[in-house]
Amino acid sequence: MFLSRKSKGFFIDVNDHAVMMARTSSTEAPFTIEEVRECKAGDAAAFKEAVTQLQAKKSSGGYMQATVGIYPKKGLLRRHSLEVKRLKEPEYINEVLSQQLRIERDKFIVHIINATDGADYDLGKSTLKEAIFCGLPVADLNSTQDALLEAGVYPLAIELGSLSTLGALTNHLIGTKTRTPTLVLEIGIEATQSFIVSANGVEASRPIPQGLDSMVPVVQKELGLKDEEAARRLFYSNTFDFTGMGPLLIKRLLKELQSSIGFYEVQTGQSVGQVICTQLLPKLGWLETAIATSLGLGALKLEPAAWLKEHQISLSESAAKTVQESRWLGLLSLMAFYSPAHAAATEEKK
Repeated sequence: MFLSRKSKGFFIDVNDHAVMMARTSSTEAPFTIEEVRECKAGDAAAFKEAVTQLQAKKSSGGYMQATVGIYPKKGLLRRHSLEVKRLKEPEYINEVLSQQLRIERDKFIVHIINATDGADYDLGKSTLKEAIFCGLPVADLNSTQDALLEAGVYPLAIELGSLSTLGALTNHLIGTKTRTPTLVLEIGIEATQSFIVSANGVEASRPIPQGLDSMVPVVQKELGLKDEEAARRLFYSNTFDFTGMGPLLIKRLLKELQSSIGFYEVQTGQSVGQVICTQLLPKLGWLETAIATSLGLGALKLEPAAWLKEHQISLSESAAKTVQESRWLGLLSLMAFYSPAHAAATEEKK
């Protein structure tokens, strides 16, 4: 489907906590982010209404054509060391998927990219050992497409939001000449995706089976509440300050993170120096502080306007006021194009 540069661009990021949307002045940079909107995750009616409101011109029964980032619960985004000598064996990749990554190949869409630059991994020619396996269940993709169409959205592309976010962070570290490995956390309701990235790309990845819901029993116990449902309502509300309880709430998650970081630092000789949580709502922002303090790390703070400017993307006054938090990075990362060649060109200009 061909879209002219004069067409408005639309981008949607759907995570466990929120659905974030943007309208841009064009489909290709240079362009301006004209308007952004947000609604609660899982609220189909609110999503559909936000889609209608975001469209600059009301179409007669037409769909809003958008690039969409998603974070499927059973999504695959894992760095893996390949045996290069076995790449030409017909069953080798299927063996990796089934035995190492525990993936049912016939039920998944899988793509392999280079761990360093995100380019397609050439199984026939590549001599690179480190690769990233990306994918999601076919059933999840189908249900996502159905939900988007129901809301009035025709997806021009559906991307793994984690992958585009990690690409943006790597690009940011290159542009700012930051060599410090960074811990990236996507803390969801049921699980947490943990990554370590640097200017060299994705260094490590690990899914952790503890999310926000795993903290609810601790809230119930510490506050003496009658049941978990009461604890859950309080935890997800904006009426109680959990900052002081932070170390207790993240105790299980912290143990897993310390294990991951320790293994990485022993293997590479590099020290992780900062952390960023990319999806947390403002009312849960204390979690990033608690994690950073407990791990002895700094918190990575991004300046969206400066990063977007490097990619010929500007912000309207209203959008600039909204997208200051790290949780908007997933949406913004869908808009920019970057590659090793682009990074090199950016460095030369500086």
